Amino acid sequence: MFRVPFLVAISLVIAFGGGIVSTLVALEATSGFGSIKIGAWNAFPESQTIEADPYAKAHRADAGKLLYGTAEGLAFTAASDSSGQRLTGQCRYTLTGNLPPARFWTIYVADQQGNLLDDGSGRPIALNSRNLLHGPEGGVSITLASTATPFNWLAVPTNGDFKLVLTLLDTPIAGSAGLIDITMPTINKTDCGNA
Repeated sequence: MFRVPFLVAISLVIAFGGGIVSTLVALEATSGFGSIKIGAWNAFPESQTIEADPYAKAHRADAGKLLYGTAEGLAFTAASDSSGQRLTGQCRYTLTGNLPPARFWTIYVADQQGNLLDDGSGRPIALNSRNLLHGPEGGVSITLASTATPFNWLAVPTNGDFKLVLTLLDTPIAGSAGLIDITMPTINKTDCGNA
């Protein structure tokens, strides 16, 4: 007598539960479609526009962060170095090269969800185009390490993985026309551990 309603209830739990779990897995697997990859850097130029795909819109709604219009800016992220190995606080890296043209840019150390990694110690976790020291030939040279270094330094967590978020504001490449020809700085591992 209760067999049919019980089987129907089990089927509905499996259907709804499976649908919710598969949706959450799909949202964690990607930030959306239409990404561009330049070296170690990724960007989603359409994620902030009305043409964004449903996954990008879901990430946008979940993050609750301020978005830039198509002509306002573009955010690049890097979770690995130029050789493809994940960025970790146990290693020291140098970020070198030229940045794409922009009126203003920022770079900061973030966790895997893109949240600023500020431990309250006062160590520099962000740099921008106004407080960066440039070398004699222009370009950037930034050391990423958990211990202090001279010149340009970004503090990274001593343990665990991190990623970099580079935001270009008021840049001509924010429109899709200039994305093909730009170069991004390289992220090279210099040493790890006590070496």
